[in-house]
Amino acid sequence: MGGFRYWMDPACLLCCVAYAVNRFVIKPHTHTLFFDGYFNDLLLIPCALPIVLLLQRWFGLRLDNAFPGAREILWHLVLWSVLFEWAGPWLMPRAVGDPVDVLAYALGAAMAWAWWARAADRACVKSPCA
Repeated sequence: MGGFRYWMDPACLLCCVAYAVNRFVIKPHTHTLFFDGYFNDLLLIPCALPIVLLLQRWFGLRLDNAFPGAREILWHLVLWSVLFEWAGPWLMPRAVGDPVDVLAYALGAAMAWAWWARAADRACVKSPCA
């Protein structure tokens, strides 16, 4: 007990609910730049990273159930930023890269890292970490 719970992590669940509320409740009824363009980008890392890490764990690419650290989060932030904001628009001419999206991804990553670092510290208090 006390390890990373992947898609069952409270931050992941909360952000997935926030995504659904924005997608199905807020966006259809309001038209603001933040909610239309950037709110869901803030949620990329806290929503998607736990699922990706779970898949990596199942395939043996991740060897433990530790909370994601700064290096792991940063790696995925850079990978997804390049994929979504450079490669995607290059491969699909109708897609558009937006550098502000990368800032939103980074802010969401920073918030997720703070959450997971605190959760890791709390888990170590409950049962001492090595």
